[in-house]
Amino acid sequence: MIQNLWSLGLVVVVAAMTFLLGYVGSRRANTTPDFLVARRAIPATRNAAAISGEYLSAASFLGVAGLVLKDGIDALWYPIGFTAGYLAMMLFVAAPLRRSGAYTLPDFAEARLGSTNLRRVCTFFVICIGVLYLVPQLQSAGLTLNTITGLPAWLGGAAVTVIVVVNVLGGGMRAITLVQAFQYWGKLFAIAAPTFVLFAVFLTGPGDRGPAVDAEGVLRFHEDVAVTTVDEVRVQVALPMELTADGRVNGARADGAVYWTPGTYTVAKDTELRFGAGSPVPVVEGSPTDNERWLEPQTGGLGGLFETYSLIFATFLGTMGLPHVLVRFYTNPDGKAARRTALHVLYLLGLFYIFPTVLGIISRQYLPELLVTGKTDAAVLLLPSTMQPNVLGQVLGAIVAAGAFAAFLSTSSGLLVSVAGVVSTDILPGKVRDFRWATVLTGAVAIGLALVLPRSDASLTVAMSFALAASTFCPLLVLGIWWRGLTWVGAIAGLVVGGGLVIGSQAVTVVSSYTGWWAPSVFAQPALVTVPVAFLTMVLISKLTARRRPEDVSRILLRLHAPDPLGFMRDRDVQRFGTAEEKARLAERRDQPRS
Repeated sequence: MIQNLWSLGLVVVVAAMTFLLGYVGSRRANTTPDFLVARRAIPATRNAAAISGEYLSAASFLGVAGLVLKDGIDALWYPIGFTAGYLAMMLFVAAPLRRSGAYTLPDFAEARLGSTNLRRVCTFFVICIGVLYLVPQLQSAGLTLNTITGLPAWLGGAAVTVIVVVNVLGGGMRAITLVQAFQYWGKLFAIAAPTFVLFAVFLTGPGDRGPAVDAEGVLRFHEDVAVTTVDEVRVQVALPMELTADGRVNGARADGAVYWTPGTYTVAKDTELRFGAGSPVPVVEGSPTDNERWLEPQTGGLGGLFETYSLIFATFLGTMGLPHVLVRFYTNPDGKAARRTALHVLYLLGLFYIFPTVLGIISRQYLPELLVTGKTDAAVLLLPSTMQPNVLGQVLGAIVAAGAFAAFLSTSSGLLVSVAGVVSTDILPGKVRDFRWATVLTGAVAIGLALVLPRSDASLTVAMSFALAASTFCPLLVLGIWWRGLTWVGAIAGLVVGGGLVIGSQAVTVVSSYTGWWAPSVFAQPALVTVPVAFLTMVLISKLTARRRPEDVSRILLRLHAPDPLGFMRDRDVQRFGTAEEKARLAERRDQPRS
């Protein structure tokens, strides 16, 4: 009970600080540029901290450690890809994108290729990626609140939605910049401090629990354990074992002692499994069944190799296509500051990802029961109290819970701003009032989907968002910035083909999960196929429609690549409506009485 109160207390403190900093940042937010790009006046260091705070989502704070616990060394490609994507961002996209003067990704597409049809297609994919990324944040918030307090999971997602919507309504990008920068350092402390303490405890040895892995490399329970499944799960059994089950296994009623031979078993929702000390640990289907495979990369054969390279493609190239990340580069004063921001982000992310990786490794010793249910995202939340069932564990657990909520709040804020900005400027007239209506609508849709859709690993869901971004906006940005031959027809064709393939593969994977898992790995991780196909489609269709190339392409590319001091950079708002001085003169003329 004390831990619950401390955890709730620190979560309330994080929420209060979020409100306070949002209020401070929104005091002078009253124009559309304030809400969309914070007047393009954010320094590189602060913007880097804000990007890192926004980028380090539930997939980073909870999911990475859970995947390391479950999948072993192969899971390290997630933090590597999440971080290395900013290298490609810095080299190819950051500075030219800022020099374009655009406010959103659809705005950039129209400025570069002069097509309102292309802008509409980009709007659709921005909304898809944003919502697909936002849903696991809200679901993970529910998991966190349920884990630390036992309160209903929907309450956590609803609380995050309300806090984020209120903050964004107050000042948009201007309000959340200070919040996200603060929350990065808060999350870093919340993950680093427990890691240092728990790693020191880990180095002293397992104590009374004994080793989790025996001499043959088999992971075993070191004490009697009772596990209740939250959802239906398929588990693999490598060695014969006895256990007690209360529920349904393989579609039949199980009530009492059962004997499992090596194979795969389907355990229904709300089934209780009780294992004796020394029993081998069943693991969710697809995970390594012994320690040797857990420590060895690429044990899945050709299919596993394909999934790994596909994951690299998705995370490395998808970063430069994430709308909520790209919109932050519009807030820099110029292209040089945008590139410097991307460099600083590399440092900040590289530092952060050390800690969840270490916690995932330690969790294998202390939380093997999570491998049975597959709910390994909870490892970071449960590890402090499991390793230290005393006041120290309670304090560390409360710190981790507060950091997890900071992750949900900061990432959800950025996603909400990016989607609401696109909805308000491309679907609604684009005024401040429209931005606020779009914020409320986006928040309502996201929490509705989070409550309805089944929950999966946060990192896996987010990886699909990366695959969609890599297969749509990555080709558009790279070719749009570096190839003069791109046409709006080719861009639309590439977006539809690349995005359609990813969405279709996701649909096939979902259907397969309910009908026997018959879909091959290419559907689960499709980026290795969809990204080259999207690039190739854009190039071929553009060559076939060369006459649709913008007449002013040379002038546009000069603006994207010319050094900032030359003065070619010009905001899209200025191009459309004139400078602030021109607007003032126009207003004066309107106010003058006519003779």
